[in-house]
Amino acid sequence: MEWKEKNLSAELNVYEVKGTRDKELKSSIHHGSHKVDYLKGRVAFDLEWNSKDQTFDRDLYAFRAFFEYDAISVGVLVTRSNELDPLFKELGVNSKYGASTTHMGKLIPRLEAGRNGGCPVIVFGITPRLIEN
Repeated sequence: MEWKEKNLSAELNVYEVKGTRDKELKSSIHHGSHKVDYLKGRVAFDLEWNSKDQTFDRDLYAFRAFFEYDAISVGVLVTRSNELDPLFKELGVNSKYGASTTHMGKLIPRLEAGRNGGCPVIVFGITPRLIEN
């Protein structure tokens, strides 16, 4: 089984049973869809490198919803560590990596607030130690 981009969607349908074979749709709630960067089995993976930090809210909500609908077992997020900021400044690209873009400093408080619900989320923050000269 390989990793591939996948669009996950969820819908909740509530039925009322009228008889032994008859049932009537009482309500339907479409929880939308979310394209994850990669899906393999029941693992959803997203890479958020330099997006607006609200992207984390969307990702965590999607992980939560799809976990609650038993479509995934875990979410994985990879982003940059704040430790890369001095390197970006040294390279002269720090203006592209503002305070409101995705990085661990924006993700951790969202996880601590429980925005992932019951969905386990594994996070990785890329640090300067991973860069070879």
